[in-house]
Amino acid sequence: MFLALPPRRGLGHPQFRLADDILANDATTEASHLFLRGQAARPYSCECGLCFGGGVRPKTYAYVDGFNLYYGAVKDTSFKWLNLRRLCELLLPGYSIDKIKYFTARVSARKDDPDKPTRQQIYLRALRTLSDLEIIYGAFLSHDVMMPLAEPTPTGPRFAKVVKTEEKGSDANIAAHLINDAYKRAFDVAVLVTNDSGLAEPIRIVRRELHFDVGILNPHEQTPSQVLLKHASFMKQIRHGVLEASQFPTVLTDTKGTFHKPKLWG
Repeated sequence: MFLALPPRRGLGHPQFRLADDILANDATTEASHLFLRGQAARPYSCECGLCFGGGVRPKTYAYVDGFNLYYGAVKDTSFKWLNLRRLCELLLPGYSIDKIKYFTARVSARKDDPDKPTRQQIYLRALRTLSDLEIIYGAFLSHDVMMPLAEPTPTGPRFAKVVKTEEKGSDANIAAHLINDAYKRAFDVAVLVTNDSGLAEPIRIVRRELHFDVGILNPHEQTPSQVLLKHASFMKQIRHGVLEASQFPTVLTDTKGTFHKPKLWG
């Protein structure tokens, strides 16, 4: 017995277009049908057996690579007080954002920035005010190492001691949660906020073997990972206009009381 699917909706359908210019000017689809810059990502894909229409908003899980997002989109900007739910809703207006999983690690204090962990905890507290958001922790390592100088002087030292920081575990955690949720059929569509090419294989597995659409919201301004582009159902760039429109209020309240955006974040 076969069920007829409702006609699929094109990108131009008003349900899936933003009425304002938050995402920049109304753009046309790139030569690659996967990389959509100025308009809403496709709310359907018949390529892997999924097709949504008739007003159905696909159940969507978002997997946010916290450090990739930070260093790619908000570091050295005034957009660090970022509401992840608002960000996803602006970039994916035709989707139902049912779950957001935020992958990060607890940072350590540094001699030049002893309050860094405090600011992070305030932000994580802000994220916990959002519905259906889960925080998954990896590990953050910081240690002194000797590194060669790029241009040492003939009579000077050839090495310098630097503080090397590494975030461990988030890529493995994202891969594990993505595949596990797909096996449990927890979502219709998965969306990853990252530009980490190391996640290409779990994306391929979920798309080609488990037959779910997987999209990418790319936080990096440079050319998106071609490896991810090859396997993703769609890709959208996270631009400054969307980041600016996705900020928390300066003052928030939770069950513990009222708290404020960190002063250093503008």
